[in-house]
Amino acid sequence: MTKKPVLHYFNGRGRMESIRWLLAAAGVEFEEKFFETREEFEKLIQGGALMYEQVPMVEIDGMNLVQTRAILRYIAAKYDLYGKNLEEQAWIDMYVEGLRDLSDMIMYFPLSLPKEREMNLEYILQRATTRFFPVYEKALRDHRQDFLVGNRLNWADVQLLEVILMVEECKANVLSGFPLLQDFKVRTSQIPTINRFLQPGSQRKPPLDDESIGTVKNIFKFEQGMFLKNMSTIVAEY
Repeated sequence: MTKKPVLHYFNGRGRMESIRWLLAAAGVEFEEKFFETREEFEKLIQGGALMYEQVPMVEIDGMNLVQTRAILRYIAAKYDLYGKNLEEQAWIDMYVEGLRDLSDMIMYFPLSLPKEREMNLEYILQRATTRFFPVYEKALRDHRQDFLVGNRLNWADVQLLEVILMVEECKANVLSGFPLLQDFKVRTSQIPTINRFLQPGSQRKPPLDDESIGTVKNIFKFEQGMFLKNMSTIVAEY
C-alpha cells in the first residue's frame, strides 16, 4: 500500500493551502503534522528535513519536498494535472504564476495594520478585477473549453478556483462582471474530488483569525513591521 503524503506546517492556510487543494483535487488522501510552537518548528529544522529551514514540507515518495512551487509542480506532474506536452505546461505555468501573485496579496491581507486594512483591501479587489480576472475570463472565452488549458482538469484550474473563493471572502459579488468565471466556479466546484474538499470537516483551512495570527507570529518570530514590509513590497511591484 502506498504511503500517504505527510504535510508539515502550522494549522492554517499559508503556502500549504494550495498544496492541500491540489492533492484533494487529485483524489489523494494525505496526513498533516502540525507544529504549534517555535520549539516544535525548531525541532523539525534540527532534524535536517528542511533544506532551507523553511516550510511547507511534504513527505512523499521517500522525499522531503520543500519550496512551494516545486512541491506543487511535482504533485501536478505525478497526478496528471500538468498538461500533456510542454506547450500546455507552459500555459499552466503562466496562469499559475499570475494566480500566485494575487493569492500572495490575499494571504498577507489579514496581517495588515488596522489603519491599512481598507487601503489594502481596495488594492486587492482593484487588481483582481482589472488585472487578473480579465486574463482568465478571456482564456476561457478564447479556449472554448471547460478548462483553462487542454480538455481536462489541470493545476491551473484548481488554483484558479482556490483564488476565486479567496477573493470572494473579501467581496462576495466580485465575479459579477465575469460570467465565464462564474460558470467556471460552479462547474469546477462540482467535480467530485473538489466538492468533497469544499465540504465542512475537510482538511481545507479557514481564513486566518486573530488567534491564528498570534500562533504564526510566535512560531516564525514575525514582527508587525515584517507584515507591513511584505504587503508594501507586493503593492510596490504592481
